Amino acid sequence: MKKICTMLFLLAMTMGISGAQDLANLGEAVNHDAPFDLIYKVKNGDTLKLTFRYPDNVKKSKKYPTIVFFFGGGWNGGSVNQFKPHAEYFASRGMITVLADYRVKSRHGTTPYEAVSDAKSAVRFLREHAKALNVNPKKIVASGGSAGGHLAAACGNLPGLDEPGDDLSISSKANALVLFNPVFDNGPDGFEHERMGERWKEISPVHNIKKGAPPTIVFLGTEDHLIPVAIAENYKETMEAVGSRCDLHLYEGAGHGFFNKGKKDGIYYDKTVRETDLFLISLKYLKGKPTI
Repeated sequence: MKKICTMLFLLAMTMGISGAQDLANLGEAVNHDAPFDLIYKVKNGDTLKLTFRYPDNVKKSKKYPTIVFFFGGGWNGGSVNQFKPHAEYFASRGMITVLADYRVKSRHGTTPYEAVSDAKSAVRFLREHAKALNVNPKKIVASGGSAGGHLAAACGNLPGLDEPGDDLSISSKANALVLFNPVFDNGPDGFEHERMGERWKEISPVHNIKKGAPPTIVFLGTEDHLIPVAIAENYKETMEAVGSRCDLHLYEGAGHGFFNKGKKDGIYYDKTVRETDLFLISLKYLKGKPTI
């Protein structure tokens, strides 16, 4: 473990990360029940962190399925706390859970393109340091809601938009996707098409689905004012056309953000989390029965 911590400390120094102590103390952090942060990227003075939460009684020799959550907010704002309840639940089910910060317009003056590169850097960080973090590099799930769902889908389908300087020999492709009312079509009929500019095909997940796309589950309300049901149905059809699994769950009368904890009476949170659990069980990422 001392060797691992030394290696990560040197890595942090070469990246110019002021929070190198976070990486140096990684070995201790994974032995504690409390959540902790690690810096995964520094760009133009912006320090981006991942918040880790581990299952109880972590075994140092074991590799755990891991799920990383990207918050929503139209690439303009948002909070990593959006998926905190999800992270707590899936940690209780035996997964390492990660809440990912990324650059947004209101705080960093950036575009969706930078957000995508951050998301891919986050997945690449998990895979690059899988051994030290107890992460199973073959069972990394990307998840998110709305614009965060777009970033998760990007990590499953987009071939480019990587951060210059990232080690591209390390894959940023998630092994499975869990998408909550996701923005996965940025074409002429999709969300924020004009904002994406002439390069929109590079950033639109549905326009980049190819054979080998990771198994995906999608949750959408039928009254979502941003993501029409037809868009989701087209995504499912496109996935299945290349031989990939795509489970689509529609919720009658529900609007955008319906899945969040605390919405109405919380039934949609419970239902979508349970369906996610069953989906991950079917992929052999989780065992036993859902506890929700």
